[in-house]
Parts: sequence; C-alpha cells; structure tokens
Amino acid sequence: MPSAGLVYLWSERTEMKLRILTGDRPTGALHLGHYVGSIQNRVALQDSYECFFIVADLHMLTTRPGVADIHAISDHTYEMLADYIGCGIDPEKSTIYLQSAIPEVYRLQLLFSMLVSVPRLQRIPSIKDMAQAVHLNEIPYGLLGYPVLQSADILLPRAHLVPIGKDNESHIEITREIARRFNKLYEEVFPIPKALISDVPVLVGTDNKAKMSKSLGNSILLSESEESLKKKVARMYTDPKRIRADIPGTVERNPVFIYHDVFNPNKEEVEDLKSRYRQGTVSDREVKDTLFNALNQFLAPIRKKRVELMKNKEYLKEILVHGTRRMQEEASITLDMVGEAMGYHHTWNELGMW
Repeated sequence: MPSAGLVYLWSERTEMKLRILTGDRPTGALHLGHYVGSIQNRVALQDSYECFFIVADLHMLTTRPGVADIHAISDHTYEMLADYIGCGIDPEKSTIYLQSAIPEVYRLQLLFSMLVSVPRLQRIPSIKDMAQAVHLNEIPYGLLGYPVLQSADILLPRAHLVPIGKDNESHIEITREIARRFNKLYEEVFPIPKALISDVPVLVGTDNKAKMSKSLGNSILLSESEESLKKKVARMYTDPKRIRADIPGTVERNPVFIYHDVFNPNKEEVEDLKSRYRQGTVSDREVKDTLFNALNQFLAPIRKKRVELMKNKEYLKEILVHGTRRMQEEASITLDMVGEAMGYHHTWNELGMW
C-alpha cells in the first residue's frame, strides 16, 4: 500500500514531453468498456507522455444535475481513483484533478463558445444519443455545449493526444476546429490535438443490444465480485439459434467470443473454442465458463488493489488535491497565454487590473 506522503516533483516534469488529456464522469465505479476504451491506453502511455486525467464532474451536470447526484460526486470520485490505480495508473506520474475546482475551465469554455456555431454542434450525433439515453424531450443548452466544455478541458493543459472511445471522436474534431480558429484569429497558443482510438473502440454490452453501460444494466464492473461476475457471464447473450450444444453456432458478433478475443490471453484456447462452436461440438456453458475464468483472472488483481485503496480514502483524497493544485498552476499559465493573445492583458493593464 503506498504511503500517504506523496511526493510530487513538478519541477522535474519536462516540457519536452507531449501531453495527454482524458478522463471520466464521476458516476461511480468504472467497467470493462472504460478499460478497453481508454484506460489501457493511459496506462501504456503514462511513461512517455505527460498525463492529465480529469474527474469530469461538470460534464455530469448535463444529464445528472440533481442535488443528490452532486452530493454523490465525492464517493464516486474515490471509486474512480481506486479503479484508475487498480488498473495501473500511477499518480506519481499522472495528474488527476477535479474539473469543477479549476475556474479557468469556465472562462475558456465561454471564450471558445464564441468560435463555434449552433448548427455545427447540432450535427454531432452523440448529443442526441445522450439526450435520448436519459429521456430528455429537449436538449439543454449545457448538453448542446458539451463538446465546447470538452474542448476547454483538452486545450487548458494544451494537450496533444486524447485517448477516447469511438463515440467521442466527433467531439475531438470540434476541439481541433476551435484550436485552429483561435490560433488563426489570435496567436498560436494551442496544439491541434489528435484522438487516440482504442483497438477495441466500442465494447458491446453483455446483452448485445448496445455498448456497455451501467445505466443499461449490461456492464461488467472493474470491481465486480467473483460471484457477481459468474452470474453475469452465465446470462450473457449468445447465438439465439443455438438451442443445443450440437447445433453449429455463429462466432462473429457474438459477445461471448468478443470478450474472449479481448480478455482471454490464451489465443490458442480461444481459437479452439471458436472452431468447436462453429462445428457444434462445444456447449455454451463450457464457452462461458472459460470466459469467466479469463475475466476473473484479469479482474482479480484490480479487485484486490481496489479493496486496499478504498480502505485509505485519505490517500485517494491527497492524490486528487495534489493533482488539482498542479492543474490550477497549468490552467493559470494557459489563461495568461490566452489573455495575451486576445489582447485582454492590454486592457486590464490600462485599467490597472493586471
């Protein structure tokens, strides 16, 4: 268990490294879709990039604006941090911070909102999808402007790369457009960030109806207990035409085999199961039992680490406090650059306010 006394050597961070920005909304524990969509890339790149990981609590307000949801942010943030570290994210290498505690993000969002049109935002398909998912009859202004706030998140630390799931790719394109427009109108302040799409851009849910989502009840959490995992795997959707083990089945687009391909490291075993499934010489139960073993082996160390971390919330709190302070420093630098580029510094100096 790491000691509570974290040592952050910000002075040793090098500006030569390119930067990453990505994160998650604090709506509770994360699932396998989060892992394959972004977290595994964060872990793989944290040594070669300077990483900023955002606890995006302002984004949560677009669909969960209630007081109870806001009060739950703290507990949900600890859950997320435990998942991050359990998966291998090192808080000594990465800056993890709370979005709402950075005043500059609000200011940058307002400035960026002047650089994009309403029709452009309305063409982003994921906005309508998000509204439908929470049964909104009308799209709130905040939800329509979600990609603009996301642009402020990405460009505030002047990030170069954004590891995301496939459904957020169109948002990154908005960010690129805003960065180009700002740089053209004023000065070259922002890099033009690139999206890094996972090798598994979308992980289908256990019901095969949509991508994995806690709200749809088709997810497997990174913190899933062994007993709960076994039940969820046993209930997974398979080939509906295969009512007996001796009937040849379809492997393609079958979520059980999709998960085998992603999480079962024994590729020889997976190919053998696929072959026998197509021939009708293996039962669904054997295929699912084998998947359970592979998933449980993958989740066991994450689960164990997570339990340890959740017993020491002061340590998790310290990680967030240090990361937020680090981001506050960086955000102040960026807003200075923005104010200088736009000419506001001249006005503020004239008024004796700077």
